[in-house]
Amino acid sequence: MVMNDTVSSAMSVVANASKVGKAECVLKPASKLLGNVLKVLQKGGYVGEFEFVDDGKAGYYKVKLNSHINKCGAIRPRHFVKRDDFIRYEKRYLPGQNIGMLVVTTPYGVMDQKEAIKRNVGGQLIAYVY
Repeated sequence: MVMNDTVSSAMSVVANASKVGKAECVLKPASKLLGNVLKVLQKGGYVGEFEFVDDGKAGYYKVKLNSHINKCGAIRPRHFVKRDDFIRYEKRYLPGQNIGMLVVTTPYGVMDQKEAIKRNVGGQLIAYVY
């Protein structure tokens, strides 16, 4: 199995596990970017505790799901966003104002769009969840 985008496949696994009501899921293979995205989702309350398990290969994450996630996914192609353009992409990927979040990688690390707006930085869109 050839895997090109770990974040995209992980978001699909999280969405599918949430739809069928599972309490936890396993995300393979692990990456630093995926770990940072999971931290942002945990801070937003979409996933619970998660742990990295080293299996001698790339490793994987065991993730506990908190609540029902209506939809989540990776944003491909990854768009560069200026600090003033977040509203345009919120309208495109999220169902309404203050519902869900965009995950953005910035020079200051991975964060959601609200924190990026507060810090007055732009970045590259990675994923969305609501």
